[in-house]
Amino acid sequence: MQNNDPQVPNGAPEAAAPDAQAELEALKARVAELEAANVELRDTVLREKAEIENQRRRLHRDLEQARRFANEKLLNELLPVYDGLEMGLSVEGGDVASVREGIALTLKSLLKIAENNGLVQVDPLGQPLDPERHHAVSMVEAPGQAPNTVVSVLQKGYVLNDRLLRPALVAVAKD
Repeated sequence: MQNNDPQVPNGAPEAAAPDAQAELEALKARVAELEAANVELRDTVLREKAEIENQRRRLHRDLEQARRFANEKLLNELLPVYDGLEMGLSVEGGDVASVREGIALTLKSLLKIAENNGLVQVDPLGQPLDPERHHAVSMVEAPGQAPNTVVSVLQKGYVLNDRLLRPALVAVAKD
């Protein structure tokens, strides 16, 4: 069969073959380039994934360490209190006044450490009863005191950073 198409000369398919071959080579080069880029991107993704996993492990380890040693500062501050109590117990002789003075100083240093760490003592003697911070365990006759006024503190309460840790146990004046 002969080509009767007036626009395509005889021998044109042979001339088009080098152009198609060049285009095919260009496409092959582009495919190779894209495959190399794909390999590089996969490698980058794997490295990033490994880095994220390492960061997660480090964060988990750091959080665990923080939990284990969260009280280190507080306990380090308490060591002198322990030392004072041990020294007081090791004294064989001594009068009651000096032992009492030593206990008072130890208590003072313990309260100071607690205060530095956000613990506040609730001592409501003479104040009106506050059911949010006080627990009334009894009502007593108290001439000269207003009704529902705290007349005696059986056990002091404590507040930690504005949160009630333990209410004060109190006795209040009757109506």
